[in-house]
Amino acid sequence: MSPEVYLAGGYAVFLLLSAAALEWLSAHTHRRALRWRTAGFSYDEQLDVWECPEGQHLWPHEFDHERRLVRYRAKAHICNGCPRKAACTDSDRGREIIRPLDPWPHSEAGRFHRVIALMLVVLAAGILLVALILHHTLAEAALLAGLLAVSAVAARWLARDLHRHPAGFPKPALRVATTGADGVRAQSRWASINRETDPR
Repeated sequence: MSPEVYLAGGYAVFLLLSAAALEWLSAHTHRRALRWRTAGFSYDEQLDVWECPEGQHLWPHEFDHERRLVRYRAKAHICNGCPRKAACTDSDRGREIIRPLDPWPHSEAGRFHRVIALMLVVLAAGILLVALILHHTLAEAALLAGLLAVSAVAARWLARDLHRHPAGFPKPALRVATTGADGVRAQSRWASINRETDPR
């Protein structure tokens, strides 16, 4: 077996392991942050409600359609009269907890890390494919094809959630470019939303 095959296979394995490590670290960091934000609170899936350490409930307050998040909030007068308020929240509207509806990666940061991991896997598959084309002995082809199959499975696994869930980027508001009776041209959809009038 030629050294080029070992080199290509070793580099591909390194890229695959790097992608797996990046995916695990980003998901682990997210889970740890979520546990920190909800420390002391328990979630009742049957009632869809959070319970605080004082036994008060945080009920669904708002559903964010763009980000696919549910905001739970406690009653303001209960939180404001709670002796543990200073250690729990500084809001006068009650303690709030945000729960994502979609599985990881549901946030933009999670999707960013997922795309980087997917690119590493695709790069590994490209290296293996080129090596497979250049080397044709049975042992070399078997090794490279096996690693290529692993890369394909990993790429499919990483890409599945990117297709299932929307990115959540806000869509630009469409503005029709028209000229009014006063001769002032309205803003296009690419104009700054902070500009009230056309400087021309």
